[in-house]
Amino acid sequence: MLKDTGIKRNLHSDGEESAEEILDELCSDPEVQKMKQYRQHGRVTTYEHCRSVARASERINRSLHLHADTRTLLTGAMLHDFYLYDWHEADGGSHDWHGFIHAGTARQNAVSRLGVKEKVAHVIESHMWPLNLTRIPKSREAWIVCVADKYVSLKETLFRR
Repeated sequence: MLKDTGIKRNLHSDGEESAEEILDELCSDPEVQKMKQYRQHGRVTTYEHCRSVARASERINRSLHLHADTRTLLTGAMLHDFYLYDWHEADGGSHDWHGFIHAGTARQNAVSRLGVKEKVAHVIESHMWPLNLTRIPKSREAWIVCVADKYVSLKETLFRR
């Protein structure tokens, strides 16, 4: 379970945790570590992809002064592809629809395995917009992750094969 209360954290003078502290906590979870078993784009694992999206999301938020909630942003980014299967393998047809269904699977896994709250769940389920037309990002954090995912995916697909 991800921790959202009761843990003493190292806060900066403005009362905020650093992005690296948040990511380190998420990435040390054994469930999150399972993403290292699956390929995402080319040679990139799902874990590496999600970590790159989290870092890109943090840079976008910081450089554009968007004031998104850092914990929600990074948790949603790190878990946006938390579907835990290899979509490249034949499975009788459901992987053919991976682009349309994986966000829902990732959301379900994040809620059931890690206990994420609704705001994070929304970031995860809406990251594939506009492919999933009805899953429109409705928060600052969801929009940032949606854009960061497109940027990182394009970079990985073109340059990390």
